Amino acid sequence: MSATDYKFEGWGAFGPDSVEGNFKKFEYEPKPWEETDVDIKIMYCGVCGSDLHTASSGWGAADYPQVVGHEICGVAVRVGSKVTHIKEGDIVGVGAQCDSCNDCRECNKQKENRCTGMVGTYGGKFKKEGPAKDAKSYGGYASYNRSPGHFVVKIPDGLDPAFAAPMLCGGVTVYNPLVSNGAGPGVDVGVIGIGGLGHFALLFAKALGANVTAISHSERKKEDAMKLGASKFIATHSGGEQDFAPHARSLDLIIATTNDPEMPLGGYLSLLRPDGKLILVGAPEKPLPALSPFQLIPGSISIGGSIIGSPSLISEMLDLAVKHKVEPWVQKRSMDKVNEVIPLMNKGDVKYRYVLVNEENGGKL
Repeated sequence: MSATDYKFEGWGAFGPDSVEGNFKKFEYEPKPWEETDVDIKIMYCGVCGSDLHTASSGWGAADYPQVVGHEICGVAVRVGSKVTHIKEGDIVGVGAQCDSCNDCRECNKQKENRCTGMVGTYGGKFKKEGPAKDAKSYGGYASYNRSPGHFVVKIPDGLDPAFAAPMLCGGVTVYNPLVSNGAGPGVDVGVIGIGGLGHFALLFAKALGANVTAISHSERKKEDAMKLGASKFIATHSGGEQDFAPHARSLDLIIATTNDPEMPLGGYLSLLRPDGKLILVGAPEKPLPALSPFQLIPGSISIGGSIIGSPSLISEMLDLAVKHKVEPWVQKRSMDKVNEVIPLMNKGDVKYRYVLVNEENGGKL
């Protein structure tokens, strides 16, 4: 298929009020074509919290217009001559990263997500010398996506692409710190927040064989958490010491998916055994609560962070999802309904991931 057979058209955020339901459809030019690229006819695109933070300028001033969406699944319709792992007609996906330098220490260790030359799938600028240098990246609330082929992964047989789409950011964002920190049989893992990221953390921690504890501010989502793989549940209620004391030193690893800047951080740390780790994957728009060093030193407790995952790790996660029949809880909506979906997502009215469907491109509601 030649480049003239289709056009790039998407739902753009033109200002911070876009998250109130003011995305506008428009046509745009993607990055200049290179023989290392893949064009994807988008069937599904997950709605990620990052989309809202970016579209609203919550994480900093956005370079409008923004076509957000970095949980993209569809059909490869044009494949560059230098791409060897994808062929036209394959069902493929792109997550939150679409390029890196491909030459640094981290890239050479297949940890491209840690490269200082990372380019986001939307809202970024391509950095390498060549025809695409300084071109803007556009995401998945659209008809087509063009991304460097190194960051395009094949969706394995046996995995519904509507399920795969939100795994490409939401799934790997929690899968990475789980496997990097030894989640598996005999390990007690806690998950803070039962939302888009949290529900994936429960699913993947269970698939990895860990003992899973869900942590939420109330019992409202307890039943869901148990269905998603938790065997224990901690309700923090007021966030006071009395909520945490009965569960002190009961966990080896905690994945914190919350975006709450007022989180009871000290209480969460008290749940960890000596040498335990709390890994932040949620990203509040304000600083975290103050912390005393004596909440860390006596038990050799660590706080860390984690960001998405490399293409090779995404493929590993997708294979695990097939093996263990991991099925995220998704609500599919037509992409033309984006201005109804985003305000609902903004209010947290979702169980637990919206997926936009391009019916014209073969997506199924």
